[in-house]
Amino acid sequence: MTVGKNVPHDSASTHVSGESIFIDDRPFLKNEMVCGFLGAPVSHGRLKEIRVEKALNVPGVLGIFTHRDLANNRWGAIVKEQPILVDDIISYEYEPVCVIAAENYKAIEKAKKLIELDIEEIESVLCIQKSIDNKDFLTAEKKIARGDFEKAFESAPHTLEGIFENGGQEHFYLESHACAALPLENNQIEIHSSSQHPSETQHVVAQSLGLSYHQVVCVVKRMGGGFGGKESQAAPFASLVGLCAKKLKRPARMIINKDDDMKVTGKRHPFKNFWKVAFDNEGKILGYKIKLFSNGGAYTDLSESILERAMLHSDGCYYIPNVEILGRVCKTNIHSNTAFRGFGGPQGNATIESVIEEIAHYLKKDSFEIREKNIYQGEDLHTPYGQLVEHNTLPEILEKIKISSDYDKRRKEVVEFNKSSQTHLKGIAVTGTKFGIAFTARFLNQANALVNMHLDGTIQVSTGATEMGQGVNTKIQQIAAGAFGIPVSKVQVMPTSTEKNHNTSPTAASSGSDLNGMATLIACNKIKQRLTSVYNTHLSGGLTPADEIEVDNTQDLSHIVFEDSFVKDTKSGKSISLKELISIAYLNRVSMGDYAFYKTPGLGFDKALGKGQAFNYYTNGMAVSEVLIDKFTGETKVLRTDILMDLGRSINPGIDMGQVSGAFVQGMGWVTAENLVYSDTGVLLSHSPTTYKIPSIQDTPREFNIDLLENNTNDVCVHRSKAVGEPPFLLGNSVWNAIKDAVYSVRPENASKLRLPATCEEIVTLLDE
Repeated sequence: MTVGKNVPHDSASTHVSGESIFIDDRPFLKNEMVCGFLGAPVSHGRLKEIRVEKALNVPGVLGIFTHRDLANNRWGAIVKEQPILVDDIISYEYEPVCVIAAENYKAIEKAKKLIELDIEEIESVLCIQKSIDNKDFLTAEKKIARGDFEKAFESAPHTLEGIFENGGQEHFYLESHACAALPLENNQIEIHSSSQHPSETQHVVAQSLGLSYHQVVCVVKRMGGGFGGKESQAAPFASLVGLCAKKLKRPARMIINKDDDMKVTGKRHPFKNFWKVAFDNEGKILGYKIKLFSNGGAYTDLSESILERAMLHSDGCYYIPNVEILGRVCKTNIHSNTAFRGFGGPQGNATIESVIEEIAHYLKKDSFEIREKNIYQGEDLHTPYGQLVEHNTLPEILEKIKISSDYDKRRKEVVEFNKSSQTHLKGIAVTGTKFGIAFTARFLNQANALVNMHLDGTIQVSTGATEMGQGVNTKIQQIAAGAFGIPVSKVQVMPTSTEKNHNTSPTAASSGSDLNGMATLIACNKIKQRLTSVYNTHLSGGLTPADEIEVDNTQDLSHIVFEDSFVKDTKSGKSISLKELISIAYLNRVSMGDYAFYKTPGLGFDKALGKGQAFNYYTNGMAVSEVLIDKFTGETKVLRTDILMDLGRSINPGIDMGQVSGAFVQGMGWVTAENLVYSDTGVLLSHSPTTYKIPSIQDTPREFNIDLLENNTNDVCVHRSKAVGEPPFLLGNSVWNAIKDAVYSVRPENASKLRLPATCEEIVTLLDE
């Protein structure tokens, strides 16, 4: 059985050898052009005129196209409001104004300097608070509520209130946005894109070029990272390269450099959350009210759904009897913020975890004790939106990690260290994740798979899942190989293509393996059912090529099993090689290919009421982190992190462990060093690796312990597994809370002022006060 084994990533060897093919590794075709775009020089203004005559005279420039060359200039993942190229109002600095096709990149850079723009500047809104003051929002207010918060607040022994602010985060995928277009006969076009959502890319390209969907094919071989940044925002770049290819009838590619990519693309949403909490003498939360304001940027993009998930995760791992959660998306003149691993969940979760620390500080108790009091347990298992937390493993995880991390002993050591050290501080904290698995947009919870079995016993699988390094192809390999009892080397997962898998959902929401893996298993089982019927008939007296086999789906053939490349009858003990059975089936005209469709059952969340079954299940986990802080510089080192995750029955423990460690480190980066800095006019200043710091190997915990909880109860997912992509990201917040704990030990009056990210400058400022 290949499922549950540590099968190597399907691209591991080619990544190491450098043989993996990405968009820009493709050999140039005959007459292939390169493309680039000119970004707007202001964050807000009216574009009155574009003059390109001088730029067109640059040697090597083949064409310059504006919004007038597009059949449809509006796109959007939720609301189709965003221009592909500016046609009137510039809404953020570096917004694409025109696209340039040329023989080489040098010609593009020369042309950019010669394009003249006539712009009338308009005052910009660049922060959440100004948007709130101006009542300038991208969405209507959303609400989730339960009980009577006001009554709980009036009668509670203790109340606190405050503001939690978090910054954004750059995706920093190693492969920037990249796409290529190949014009074909009959007005067709083939798009190769580094995209998490091939179907949306297909649709946006078709609409912008005035084509029907059947005239556009989008192919995704792999991405050099995505993290959500290529879910929606890959599509407009593909439209630009498609426009050049269609207009000039030549192949074209657009490879955006890191500086331009960081300037023009959206990030994780900054939030400013206003909260009130009521609690008793033991720290039990009686009521909680939170108003979330996210910075959506210039356009809606996916902000509405991201805010919704932030609201759905505002309870964290904790049961709150009386709660009111309100949310709005603010409109500002920066790049349109977009999906990022966790999709709003980290922002909602980080707020309640910070509130837990505030309660502990107020009551002068250990925050671990406050978490034990409030965690989902016993009969208190319904979320604020009414969903039951089934098979709840949170209390078990909290109890086990307290022991495995030696928390009580280390807490005492931290206290003693802070009393004696003149130069450094220590802090320790535990935080959790209860991450809901499913798209909050119900219609996206669907997938299809095409499985083709060949006469030599090998299999090709095509699904809508896109491989961005997370290992979804490997898991699908294992699912197909496990179904037929063959080695994974006999299964090839094909590049994702909209001509084989139509109307697909993005590979996002941690659902890539769940949805596409289940569709793959259903398709495999349909083929197996036919092969099993063939084998049963063969056992009964043999077959000749002249026989007509009627597949009988009513028979109980559970005694016929597929394993070790053989098909065996456990009753008679007889067996036949799978390859031989395939040959018999083929000669008797039995299909060995199938298509399957899967939709997640049972989902039903009413967005207007804020009630219902929003998720298929929850992935749970806890982390304990200990930090060491230099009092004079604010430099933070993570001394130790212990993580315990409930990933159900893992399809590939090795890949899952890699996802847990990677997600944690990326989350740790968000809460510590990754700081987006803008000028007073809205220019992103931290737009390269020289000015934006992601975690390096030196930033990872000195001692890093990851363990998986054994849990076979998740019967609503493929092979009882659980999703892993996003949930562990939230655990990086344990580092931020450990920093807050350290600051509190010497500056208790300043701990509540700690912002996220807790940069060295932020920490040392609070300590100096």
